[in-house]
Amino acid sequence: MGKIQSSIKQLWDAFTNEHPEYRDKNIPPSFYFCDNEKDANTCAHLVLKRIKQATATSLWWFETHKESLPEINDLNIVTDWDGNAVAVIKTTQIDLVPFNQVTSEFALIEGEGDGSLAYWKKVHRAFYTREMQNSSDSFDEEMLIVCEQFITLYP
Repeated sequence: MGKIQSSIKQLWDAFTNEHPEYRDKNIPPSFYFCDNEKDANTCAHLVLKRIKQATATSLWWFETHKESLPEINDLNIVTDWDGNAVAVIKTTQIDLVPFNQVTSEFALIEGEGDGSLAYWKKVHRAFYTREMQNSSDSFDEEMLIVCEQFITLYP
């Protein structure tokens, strides 16, 4: 087992020792936030501090990658950029919202930057633009965003 897989298994084992009600579940999917090392590591740290308790993925990404939308009660393991496991999270709410209707309350729950809606819009517009740059699609103020809220269960 590689170092990264070992890190994920160790975190999951520690989590299920504290939360035996999850012992019968398979190790959940793992991922890092963002598309660069600095932001991914910052977001992982914010999840650990329970400041970041939401994420906003474009519906375009789910459709393009043929991935299922998240569901309430989904478990995931958040990693840093290098794939080292840092936290177990549980999805608590999912809303499909046009980009231009994302609220300041959601931006604050997402917990990045200064927590403002202006900051949220600036960095997410840039992120979605980068995400779509090699496709025939482009960022649109009306595009649907999967606004997913979660709680950090462990540590």
